[in-house]
Amino acid sequence: QVQLVESGGGLVQAGGSLRLSCAASGSIFSINAMGWYRQAPGKQRELVAAITSGGSTNYADSVKGRFTISRDNAKNTVYLQMNSLKPEDTTVYYCNANGYSGYGADFGSWGQGTQVTVSS
Repeated sequence: QVQLVESGGGLVQAGGSLRLSCAASGSIFSINAMGWYRQAPGKQRELVAAITSGGSTNYADSVKGRFTISRDNAKNTVYLQMNSLKPEDTTVYYCNANGYSGYGADFGSWGQGTQVTVSS
């Protein structure tokens, strides 16, 4: 299976910055896209940002201009630079990756999540 490990979450003041990292490992032939999702209490999990192997990006309207997603294809790692953080950004962030495994099948994997807390 493909495993994802997130890091970089923590406590910051409003207006501060954090950088999340997600490293994929396991039987990976190629990764088509990686992204970050978040799920606040009582709400559905939603896309924050995603990036394809070709570099195309997609952002939620609520984070455009503040967050930047990037990836290192050689390391199968995706990053989320979060600037100008707001208390509303407080939640658990989950990494997702999809692509083709070394077994010749499609995969879609989730990380365990990393907590981001923004104080006023």
